[in-house]
Amino acid sequence: MQEDFHYYATYCAAYLAGYTHKECMTICYSAQFVDLCSKTYLTRIKAPLIAATTQLQLEMMDSRTDIIGLQEITRIWASFHFLPYDLYATKSGCSKYYLNKYRLICKPNGDLLVKTVELAKGKSLQAVGIAMHVLADTWAHAYFAGNPSLVINNTNREFYEILPGIENEIERRVKFVHKRSTPDDLANGIYTNSLYQGTEDSVMNLGHGRAGHLPDYSFAKYRYLPAWNDYKEIVKDNPSDYYKAFAQMIYAMKYIRGEIEQFEKDTYAYDVARPYEDRIKGILKRRQLIASEDWKAFGEELSGEKIEDFDFDKYKYEYMRTSIARKNKTFLGKFIIGAIAQKGMVTHEIFASKNMLAGFSLMLMRKEKQIEKQMEMQQEGEDEQRSAD
Repeated sequence: MQEDFHYYATYCAAYLAGYTHKECMTICYSAQFVDLCSKTYLTRIKAPLIAATTQLQLEMMDSRTDIIGLQEITRIWASFHFLPYDLYATKSGCSKYYLNKYRLICKPNGDLLVKTVELAKGKSLQAVGIAMHVLADTWAHAYFAGNPSLVINNTNREFYEILPGIENEIERRVKFVHKRSTPDDLANGIYTNSLYQGTEDSVMNLGHGRAGHLPDYSFAKYRYLPAWNDYKEIVKDNPSDYYKAFAQMIYAMKYIRGEIEQFEKDTYAYDVARPYEDRIKGILKRRQLIASEDWKAFGEELSGEKIEDFDFDKYKYEYMRTSIARKNKTFLGKFIIGAIAQKGMVTHEIFASKNMLAGFSLMLMRKEKQIEKQMEMQQEGEDEQRSAD
């Protein structure tokens, strides 16, 4: 997804969930900031690099493609942009290495989504924004994985955009090019994607790079034949999926606010969104490179307040000028805490599933050591009791 949904649409969802204008601004800023908090930025403000939630193109070009480098890539992209749907999925006739990649495929309504939303409850508004980014991306980035993989993420010539017609839908083969200097040509169906690389672990095969920005456009509807699905056709209907994402964000934030006792998968606040359904779906279906102005106008009508444009450097100097002892109280300090918690949770769950593609989980290792120590102490106590007897 792009700034239009992560920033402005998230503001709208937060307001409909019951947050104040000021709270909505914190939530939507944090949701959008997930796409911008890189190691380069964190280095500049002297913040913990472990809090990185994205990687810049230049960072990706310099990324190591050995196991350590690939694990770092996976920790970032699987935690924040391609949340795995089922870490225990089964697939016959494949190697364990491929199965581990298959288990990182992103889809909505997985167990990790529940853990993501639950993790944000009782935490800062920044943590709420991070969770909403992750939730929204499970819909936009479905069927791709946050681990470099040609087998999982590649596309081929059998990629068609499905367009609305006068009576019936019409199909048009998508033409992919690699000129990042020019915008996508929506009228002629020409989209920029990552350059084909036959190496399985090339960073060009990360996420939906091979499908370009089509997953990020709310209007897009397309079909293609992914190898991981045994070349069976998948139809991706973004207008429908994005509406579900919007309604699910409202529901999730109502849960976080305490209005709902338990967060359930595949549940949506359609009742709250219904009075605005035509307006929302109209924005989602409009063919445009970015829908920020439409969402902004809708949000300002909802709240009666002005939604300021996203300012990347808005909170940088507050963090840099604050003493070390009080940095955690700043806007970015709270974001960093939330980001580290989300990354730690996802890495822990992947590692706990016996999948090493995201590396070791210090959380699990510490827990195992605590259990071992408790067992040793218990054994020593039993031995001492026997000696006394």
